[in-house]
Amino acid sequence: MTETLATYSLVAVYSSMVIYVLAFVLFTLDLARRSSRAPVSVQESVVVSSGSTQLLVDRAPDSPSTARGPRYLRAAVALTVIAWVLHVASTVLRGAAAGRVPWANMFEFTLTATAIIIGVFLTVQFWQDLRFVGAFVVGFVLLALGVATVNFYIDVVPLPPALQSVWLVIHVFVASLGTAFFAIGAALSTVQLLQARRAAGKAAGLRFLDRVPDAEQLENMAYRVIVVGFVFWTFTLIAGAVWAERAWGRYWGWDTKEVWTFIIWTIFAGYIHARATRGWRGSRSAWLAIIGFAAVVFNFTIVNLFFKGLHAYSGL
Repeated sequence: MTETLATYSLVAVYSSMVIYVLAFVLFTLDLARRSSRAPVSVQESVVVSSGSTQLLVDRAPDSPSTARGPRYLRAAVALTVIAWVLHVASTVLRGAAAGRVPWANMFEFTLTATAIIIGVFLTVQFWQDLRFVGAFVVGFVLLALGVATVNFYIDVVPLPPALQSVWLVIHVFVASLGTAFFAIGAALSTVQLLQARRAAGKAAGLRFLDRVPDAEQLENMAYRVIVVGFVFWTFTLIAGAVWAERAWGRYWGWDTKEVWTFIIWTIFAGYIHARATRGWRGSRSAWLAIIGFAAVVFNFTIVNLFFKGLHAYSGL
């Protein structure tokens, strides 16, 4: 039964990756469409009927954040939802095969964390239309899943004694949530940098930026998303210390993973402080957000693969 469920999990994740590819292509086509169309800067006149009276009134064109978008953009979101459902099903099946939560090694953490990234991306659409970063988010998830399935995959194995704790559920899940919000923030910060370069006349060819929010709006969006991620990461750091005391009898031991988790916390604490200081707004704060997310990726990949310590649970 375990082997069968693990096989079904792999089939589901491969199926989701195929659909993510289609969604990525459509999101990219949307960026191309934005590049090929000039921005609408004038109001259009419409006739409004009221009984026997007709009035000619001006209506502002739909903004990028409120327009429904062309059919292929809506199709991209629909395909992302379908792929995400298969992705979540793959994660659940992996957990059922293992008889535990599916994030005990690098393959399982990648599977779960990328599902949460897409889940956060889709949920955030109810707050703000962020479909213009769909290519960035879906592309990153595709890359992560591809690396995980090719290089990180291992068969279902029992948990090491140190991981047999309720803190595995709490600590790693909250870390996944923090990672998801940092990923969205990094995507927004990347577009912010492009928008800033365009405003400075250094990226005149990126016409799709005409139809996305300006650099200041993007910075505000990224800041709000990253603050949520920072709250989750702070809890991750605290929960990790509590778990370390339960498992090894000390709250802090300068293990490589502990140090890098703290470095990431420090980078984003610095980002929030820099964002609150007007002199550090703009491109510098965007770069800090991107560096912070790069540190998260480094912590998960390089630290797990090449640094030995008590947290060496890559499974490889």
